[in-house]
Amino acid sequence: MRYAVYIACLLLTALTLALAVLYSGAWWIGVAIFGALSLLGTVDLLQKRSTLRRNYPLLAHFRYGLESIGPEMRQYFIESDTAETPFSRQQRALVYQRSKSVMDTRPFGTLQDVYGVDYEWINHSLVPTHPGSFDFRFLIGENSAEPYSASVFNISAMSFGSLSANAIRALNRGAKLGNFYHDTGEGSISPYHRENGGDLVWEIGSGYFGCRDSKGNFDLDRFIAAARDPQVRMIEIKLSQGAKPGHGGVLPAAKVSAEISVTRGVPMGIDCVSPSQHSAFDTPVGLLQFVARLREASGGKPTGFKLAIGHPWEWFGIAKAMRETGLLPDFIVVDGAEGGTGAAPAEFIDHVGVPMHEALMLVHNTLVGLNLRGSIRIGAAGRITSAFDIARTMALGADWCNAARGFMFALGCIQSLSCHTDRCPTGVATQDPTRWHHLDVPDKATRVFHFHQNTLKALRDLLAAAGLEHPGQLGPEHILRRVSPIEVRSLAALYHFLEPGELLLRVPDHAVFKAFWAEARSDSFAPPDRVRRMRISKSL
Repeated sequence: MRYAVYIACLLLTALTLALAVLYSGAWWIGVAIFGALSLLGTVDLLQKRSTLRRNYPLLAHFRYGLESIGPEMRQYFIESDTAETPFSRQQRALVYQRSKSVMDTRPFGTLQDVYGVDYEWINHSLVPTHPGSFDFRFLIGENSAEPYSASVFNISAMSFGSLSANAIRALNRGAKLGNFYHDTGEGSISPYHRENGGDLVWEIGSGYFGCRDSKGNFDLDRFIAAARDPQVRMIEIKLSQGAKPGHGGVLPAAKVSAEISVTRGVPMGIDCVSPSQHSAFDTPVGLLQFVARLREASGGKPTGFKLAIGHPWEWFGIAKAMRETGLLPDFIVVDGAEGGTGAAPAEFIDHVGVPMHEALMLVHNTLVGLNLRGSIRIGAAGRITSAFDIARTMALGADWCNAARGFMFALGCIQSLSCHTDRCPTGVATQDPTRWHHLDVPDKATRVFHFHQNTLKALRDLLAAAGLEHPGQLGPEHILRRVSPIEVRSLAALYHFLEPGELLLRVPDHAVFKAFWAEARSDSFAPPDRVRRMRISKSL
């Protein structure tokens, strides 16, 4: 039975060949088809790389074909509307509807299990408010020379190279239409970022793309030349990202096109390396000195850093350095481990880094405990697609939210999970011009604009129902979570939030602070002595 299909093809080849010789005509088509299948089966039998193909000539290819379309079959026909893998059909549909400005109301009740563990909601008020505007904004770097009034919802970091030229054009044009910012990603500022004049946050990673010398070190003169462009509104130093924290990257030489070479300031024909750590500093104090240096060199533009939280003592060291030196970033962006548009090793994307909620609360709590929260703004990113996602994140301590994949959906992304193959079917995450040329910039820019606007309108309505005027009024007491079939807790009751100045008086009764706060150092990212001794004892 294992060879039945192969033998049948051989017999049908012989039969159609005989009929073709006798009667000619269309029988030669049969000879071509069955002959090709017979040849493939023979190759399967003779090759030695695949045991499956040797044991099941021809039949094995049906298995491979079904396996190749398995993700699509599950996504479209098997998975439920609420299964987040990584985004549910319901989440994607909401973005599509809002980006097209079509009806996003739903009939017949929620699809969510309201009695299931982890179900969340916001309580409404009997005296709703009536905020007129949905253009919620706040000021970043209010003490700097060029403070920036930012929207509470912006485009997160995605580089040209990861995204196509037309995707970058559409995102920036949409940001211009909606008056919100577009983070460049660490691939620097490309010509496509500049075409439509949307506000840019220039992200500078460990490769210093766009501001590096020939050896890959930071170049101040090149930084000044780009940073003082009026379109650049803020400077963001990337310490780590949610998709692959603690992991560098390599763009192979073959993919370093002339455009990428000019944009990143790297030579063609050589691998473009993004190291796993910065060379411009190696201590918490050094990081803050670098922040201050870039703020001054940019002409006083708000400057901060982005990080995915890892070892807590490293973040504590940065926080202690702020208190000791008085050198403060204007903002901090917290990237969650659930984030990431770029491809990453499986272990990194699944098991490295702290998820956004816990990371955000740790950063917020630390700054509150040091009486620094009022001087530093906090942004957060990690699987945000709806107004409720924004409300929950701001209730946990953020001043604003960024989204990457949400805006990719607005561009037309269908979650084909082929970002790393250069065969993105929608032209969003590919450098293949035969694919991305079909992405219509004016249409997709309008969709980006509508997604942003309609999401903020939904946020306004959510706040009004809760009796609030501005998302800055949200606190952990406003979000409720079911923790068992019969128990509900507000986030304020579920998590430990520090009091203002608490860290200046004592070590809080909080597991992470109790374990690592006292021994964290502002002059080193190294682990505390206690942790180092434990590592040594295990190695022995």
